[in-house]
Amino acid sequence: MKRLVLASLVLLLPLSAAERPNVLLIAVDDLNDWIGCLGGHPQALTPNMDALAGRGVLFSNAHCQSPVCNPSRASLMTSLYPETSGIYFLNPPIEASPVSRKSLTMPERFEKEGYRVAAAGKLFHAAENAKYFKDYGGGMGGMGPRPKKKISQPHGHPLWDWGAFPEKDEEMPDHKIAAWAADRIGSMETDRPFFLAVGFHRPHVPMFVPQKWFDMHPLKKVKLPKVLETDLDDLSPYAIDITRLKHVAPTHEWIKEAGEWRHAVQSYLACVTFVDDCVGTVLKALDSSPFRDNTIVVLFSDHGFHLGEKDRWAKRTVWEDSTRVPVIIVPPGGKGGAVCTQPAELIDLYPTLLDLTGSKPDERLEGQSLRPLLEDVKAEWPHMARTSFGPGNVAIRSERYRFIRYVDGSEEFYDHADDPHEWKNRIEDPALAERIGKHRDQLPGKNAKILGKGATGHISYAASAERLEERKKEAK
Repeated sequence: MKRLVLASLVLLLPLSAAERPNVLLIAVDDLNDWIGCLGGHPQALTPNMDALAGRGVLFSNAHCQSPVCNPSRASLMTSLYPETSGIYFLNPPIEASPVSRKSLTMPERFEKEGYRVAAAGKLFHAAENAKYFKDYGGGMGGMGPRPKKKISQPHGHPLWDWGAFPEKDEEMPDHKIAAWAADRIGSMETDRPFFLAVGFHRPHVPMFVPQKWFDMHPLKKVKLPKVLETDLDDLSPYAIDITRLKHVAPTHEWIKEAGEWRHAVQSYLACVTFVDDCVGTVLKALDSSPFRDNTIVVLFSDHGFHLGEKDRWAKRTVWEDSTRVPVIIVPPGGKGGAVCTQPAELIDLYPTLLDLTGSKPDERLEGQSLRPLLEDVKAEWPHMARTSFGPGNVAIRSERYRFIRYVDGSEEFYDHADDPHEWKNRIEDPALAERIGKHRDQLPGKNAKILGKGATGHISYAASAERLEERKKEAK
């Protein structure tokens, strides 16, 4: 591991308008650690993201605050935990939270700082993009074109499908978003700094991309994720319910019986390679512009994704596969290639960008500036990462361990030094009691009331609670 000292960060603040660095924020939807530099899958082909990591700092132990699109993005853009805002699931929007309304979102703050703010694609969830980005290029078609008849999963949610479709990259929204961003970078004026946000949709379902991306991952050679048949044996009934009951993703049992596991993994890999190419289009435009040496580049995903691990698919768990996300930060002129293994959180990005651009900190933000770790990846870092799926279902991640507490009081504890797949729950290990206690101390002291209703998370959370009560009655 290299140490990284970024001379570009050793600046006397505040900076003048001309000195303030630009910000290029790149979001990738549903991307887990299946990128080359993170080593999540041995066949991941992501040369552009890997090259970006080589220019700055790769936070290899970064985690979302919620394993769901809306609350994760709301948390990132406000730097507030779901337990503070009450936004735990796919709805409501940020403005529905009385606490969130008291603060400016990240783009609003940078607009107030005098930045030229623009965006395209998915940064916030749904219609909120146009609300918080006054200069919004659009979603360019969102999740993209779909065939008249589903390709691989004939039943279930309309977005849950995978395969080679459509014929050309030009038909894909992400291709259009990348082209829009490249054009915007090329036409930016230099009179004031810019904050440009680019949100890509893949590899989010439907896992569709043109055939040429599948050809890079031949089906017969695709390696499946490592799984353990007895993986769930040391979990509580509630832990299993909250990760399966009333979810919309297909069951792992169905995917195996349908003979679709390898094809679905191939589709995810193909989508990741495709979106990496879109990222490359944007980075190439930046490197060819006059802004190359005065732009902070941040790339992140909103949460991870299961592809058979823990006997399930999609997100909505507080295990490593669902919470761990790529986070890469490249400060201006940074010559990096450093890897930071300290726990980082998506809510840290907002205060970090304020810090790096010479803006005043906001005490209402709950994240921490990652600047000390950018300057030295081995700097002292007392913080842990927290992820929740509804109040009471919380994971605490340190540099080495993961602790989980569920609504029913059941707990899990994993040692990533010898159990990276989280196969062995060591919560009863007396040798780890002190370490478990330190992680348990990081649980939130209070939980905001759940806002919104009717989304998958709301339904699953309520159904799991109902089944828990049924088991309690049966036990009497």
